[in-house]
Parts: sequence; C-alpha cells; structure tokens
Amino acid sequence: MTEQHQRLIEPGEPPTVERLQAWMGEGFRYWTVVTSMIDRNYPGVFDPNWQFGGKKHGWSLRYKKSKSFCTLIPENGRLAMLIVFGGVEREKVDTIRGDISEAMLAAFDSATTYHDGKWVFFAVENDDTVRDVERLLAVKRRPVGAARK
Repeated sequence: MTEQHQRLIEPGEPPTVERLQAWMGEGFRYWTVVTSMIDRNYPGVFDPNWQFGGKKHGWSLRYKKSKSFCTLIPENGRLAMLIVFGGVEREKVDTIRGDISEAMLAAFDSATTYHDGKWVFFAVENDDTVRDVERLLAVKRRPVGAARK
C-alpha cells in the first residue's frame, strides 16, 4: 500500500450501514457486491465479526470459520481487503495464475509471507478485482455446492 487511506477509528459500536456508505462512497458498492458474493457462495458458513484494531487499524469485518477466510476493511472512498494464504493455498493460487488479473498477481507476488501465511492486502476498485476475489476465496474454501475437481 503506497498511500495511506483513512480508516474508521472511532471506538465503541461497529459502523452502521449508513456510516459505511457515507464513509466509503463508491467503495461501498464493492462492499455490497463482495459481501453478497460471500453470502451466495458460502451460505450459512460464516458469521462475520466486526473487529476494532485501535486507532492505527480501525474497524474491519472478519470472515472466519475454523481459520481466517478474509477481512474487509472500510476505508475512506474505497474497500480494502486482506486475505491470508497458507502454504497449500499458495500452491493452489499458482495453478490459477492465468485466471487472475495482472494487478492482483502483482499484489499477491509482492505480499510478505509470515510464519502463518502470505498476507495479501489490496483495494477492491473494479469488477476485475471482484472476479479475482471470488477466484481467490474459492482457493481458500470451495463454494457450497461447487463440484470437486
């Protein structure tokens, strides 16, 4: 992330839908598209949980079952996301590289790998990124009802 985007850093109650819409502007459209896609592909799997990361990280919405799935971060004017890929998941991403946009591959390839996985942080700013998100999340967990390969 080369530029710092402002986050919702007020402690207390998680942001309301109205607050998200006002804060995120055009990014709120992608928020609704991504959350709807997760609900559609993984019905009843996740109970999204708001997390407050203090004044540095602010509010984020985490999707987790037994392990982390993804985190949505409402920033001023945009939606940011974090997806952490373990070793096996990184190998699976390598098998779909031809189906991922160059911008997302650049974010993936440049992400730092820590002891618990590769932390890929990116902005969701267009429909290509939304398609990439769907493909990458399918690497982490097969959508409900999807055929096994």
